[in-house]
Amino acid sequence: MTFAIGPYRFHNRLALAPMAGVTDRPFRQLCRQLGAAMTVSEMIGSRPDLRNSRKTRLRMDHEGEPGPVIVQIAGGVAQHMAQAAIFNVENGAQIIDINMGCPAKKVCRVDAGSALLKDRVLVESILRAVVGAVTVPVTLKIRTGWSRSDKNAPEIARIAEASGIQALTIHGRTREDRFLGSAEYETIRRVKRDVQIPVIANGDIDSVKKAKMVMDFTAADAIMVGRIAQQRPWIFGQIEHYLSTGETPGEPADELKQAWLVSHLKNLYAFYGEHQGVQIARKHINWQLTRKPGYSVVKPLLMQASTAVQQLDTIEAYFNDCHQKSYDLAY
Repeated sequence: MTFAIGPYRFHNRLALAPMAGVTDRPFRQLCRQLGAAMTVSEMIGSRPDLRNSRKTRLRMDHEGEPGPVIVQIAGGVAQHMAQAAIFNVENGAQIIDINMGCPAKKVCRVDAGSALLKDRVLVESILRAVVGAVTVPVTLKIRTGWSRSDKNAPEIARIAEASGIQALTIHGRTREDRFLGSAEYETIRRVKRDVQIPVIANGDIDSVKKAKMVMDFTAADAIMVGRIAQQRPWIFGQIEHYLSTGETPGEPADELKQAWLVSHLKNLYAFYGEHQGVQIARKHINWQLTRKPGYSVVKPLLMQASTAVQQLDTIEAYFNDCHQKSYDLAY
């Protein structure tokens, strides 16, 4: 099954969650290759004075990505958000996503992200300003509410729909919850019943069976996968297989995992330059290999490697050693 946002139809119902410091262009490309139909940029601040920083320029780089290009913007000033939407559309964005879901203190401290959920008037002002500023579809990501005692996602969803928002993603926690405890999906189900725009369910989707349960329970049009994709970017293909056939997929072969990791690292080196790329690659290596047999032995070498060749040679040696010892890399 597929779903659509405005004129854009996605080949399946699986999206990669935008995550700061994670979903850069190389990681988005990897997840699209491995089955995600929809990816969203890292959050881009709406402050005009930050638009020319290297970090922002890299986050706005979508060269070689399959469309539609979706850019997430964040901020608490309606005029700045509208200007940021225009600026990003002029630089290739085909869908603008508004962040009202980030629980990070540094974001909420400036009345952005999920902090906005406590001010319905400001929410509507920002949404109408952005929708009115651009001709491309505008979507919104929220949490179930500001606090456990004020799960106002249904009200925010109705405001969003009335303001012209064309799709809504809901993370099944409040801002107060941050990432503690378990996500709940009852609020997402309520919102889906209340609005006509597509609803995307997000939060704690970490297996093929959990993906189906969330989709069935909420009746969401799509699901969004976050942190587990850092460890298992191939989970998108596994979920798609399970949703299509009802069969639990096997683990990819070790050779495929190695090839995907190496390809991704090379993409990081090319995107950031070798020095920064090697540094950024370390967290991706850790996410994928930390729970593997024998990894603790080679981890110091990989974390201390200062060149791409050193990293790649060490990874090749590690996988060869695993193969010789018949380690099972499934997880």
